Amino acid sequence: MAESDRQKINRKDPGYRGVEERLRDYREVEKVLCENEVKEQAERCLSCGTPFCHGYACPLANVIPETNEMIREGRWKDALEMLLSTHPFPEFTARICPALCEASCVLGINDQPVTIRQVEKMIIEKGFAEGWVRPCPPLKRRGENVAVVGSGPAGLSAAYSLNRRGFNVTVYDRELNPGGLLLYGIPNFKLDKEIVSRRIKLMREEGIKFECGVNVGSDISFNYLKRRFSAVLLTGGTPQPRDLNIPGRELEGISYAMQFLRAQNKRLIGEPLADGEDFTAKDKKVVILGGGDTGSDCLGTALRQGAKQVCQLEILPRPSENRPEDNPWPLWPRIDRVSSSHLEGGTRRWSVTATGFEGDQQGRVKHLHCAEVEWVRQDGKFTPIQKEDSAFTVDADLVLLAMGFIGPGPDPLADALGLQRDGLGNIRINQEHMTGLPGIFSAGDMARGQSLVVKAMADGKAAAEHIAFYIESAQQGK
Repeated sequence: MAESDRQKINRKDPGYRGVEERLRDYREVEKVLCENEVKEQAERCLSCGTPFCHGYACPLANVIPETNEMIREGRWKDALEMLLSTHPFPEFTARICPALCEASCVLGINDQPVTIRQVEKMIIEKGFAEGWVRPCPPLKRRGENVAVVGSGPAGLSAAYSLNRRGFNVTVYDRELNPGGLLLYGIPNFKLDKEIVSRRIKLMREEGIKFECGVNVGSDISFNYLKRRFSAVLLTGGTPQPRDLNIPGRELEGISYAMQFLRAQNKRLIGEPLADGEDFTAKDKKVVILGGGDTGSDCLGTALRQGAKQVCQLEILPRPSENRPEDNPWPLWPRIDRVSSSHLEGGTRRWSVTATGFEGDQQGRVKHLHCAEVEWVRQDGKFTPIQKEDSAFTVDADLVLLAMGFIGPGPDPLADALGLQRDGLGNIRINQEHMTGLPGIFSAGDMARGQSLVVKAMADGKAAAEHIAFYIESAQQGK
């Protein structure tokens, strides 16, 4: 195709199912492009001379231009093999990744970037449909065993990579089912749990063992692990949420966002709810504190549960629609992002701080007191200052705290071993992902801090390489 023709092809996003339809179920809201549309989008990539998407943005270093060239030529199976050469689970990031690659697409300097995420989604789903994605156990097994504690994105990625190298891998998780954040934290309307189950089934068929409902460090000891495994990788994530210490916090009806999302996902997969988990937003006035992805996920879930009204409050100012001057390409753009949930209903307010909760005589929350803030630079950093005469009150029967996470929190194994932590409470590791104890490694959010799923996967993959080198070096030294 000539350059002039190539430039006539515009970016095409698949869009979403209609709001009235999707609010009646928990199925994925995003539509899919057809095969010809994906080919056209791949075609848009091929005039690029320097692929920043690959070399700068993608944590997994996906070989995007070459993959798109294969798509243009109709070589779908080759494209799948190219994609899987760097990426263990494209079906996950094709649904939930914010697409750092697209933000640094060269075409995006003067035009709309290539829909790279949609191209990868078509590749992997076509691979499953055609039977190209099938169990691939290693041709030869090694004698060494590796334990992975945690089955979220980092743990699954590391287990996948270690298994491919021939190690015997056992994944432990305190939950009843494997998948971690992918299964329990992300709403079904963004990532269908059948997609997670499909991958777990494939990993089992490739020889990876999953031991669930096991709290490592209390149910089984380090001595147990030490006798059976050559290395242990901790990937427990950052489950400790940020709290809000304001008057009235003790009232009923105030919950962490992840408790809310987790409960709904457990309902969908048929898992029993624990004490205190069986609550919903039905017929309630819901207030969500926090404007990020977790808050957006709560918004979409609350609307599906039949909330009477939903309000999402964010202490930060509203981002601009376009890149600020101090945020040039190819940096990740700090712009206002409207999720599928925001298009479904509810209201949003920015530059608002919560000052106190008010309850009824039964001790249940009924009102949230707030005030507007102005961000002022003080001592070299911006600080929120409450505006005079800006106080207001919001009715609230259910308040969801979605203000991020502050670290791994208490961990039975890490605490029993006395593993060092950094200033943020994350497990301290060296450049080889090893903790202060030989043979004990850590990866993902537990070691790096709260981040993206794709970065956790990349970190788990990198940790697997260091674990393999550690074990091989130990064998050679015997």
